[in-house]
Amino acid sequence: MLDFNTLTEFSTTYCIGICAFLIPANLLATSSTIIFTLLGYRTIQIWQTAFIASFLALLMILHVFAWFTIGVVMAPTYILLALGSICLLANLLAILSHRRFFYGIT
Repeated sequence: MLDFNTLTEFSTTYCIGICAFLIPANLLATSSTIIFTLLGYRTIQIWQTAFIASFLALLMILHVFAWFTIGVVMAPTYILLALGSICLLANLLAILSHRRFFYGIT
């Protein structure tokens, strides 16, 4: 059973470590998805990188929501929320644009 109090406590205790991993991982994974899309890699490779990058972006967003639930409202929380949202959107657009170009859908 998932205990959200434990997850929130983990998120607040190890925030520096979580952010130190998730920020570069989000940027690298999303960049990989965009580069693979622009270079015309196979669909399965784009889907794999987009899945990994989207998972990391969702983790970032959930981490920020954990901070919102305990009442931390500062500039870094909004910046990290924007970063996670932009990465998630970029992965979705990369998948949709590759699908449109690949199948000729307009």
